[in-house]
Amino acid sequence: MKIVKISAIWCGACLKTNKGWNQLKNNYSFEGVELDYDIDEEEVLSYQPGNVLPIFVFLKDNQEVGRLVGEVSYQELEQKYLEVSK
Repeated sequence: MKIVKISAIWCGACLKTNKGWNQLKNNYSFEGVELDYDIDEEEVLSYQPGNVLPIFVFLKDNQEVGRLVGEVSYQELEQKYLEVSK
């Protein structure tokens, strides 16, 4: 399982999700990749990000199996992780 987090330093909702993101990384074993919306623009565009940040893209065998967009709680991240990691 790989989770790509797309965020930006100017994004308030992105900052609010950092605690939950770090908690998820500490509680579960997956490859976590963090991309900056502005700095990693080319790679970010490959995930078709839209206009709302942050974005969490859940991948299995390099295929997208889930996505969360916008400010989410730890519980929402964990629920999606458990749902798609089955």
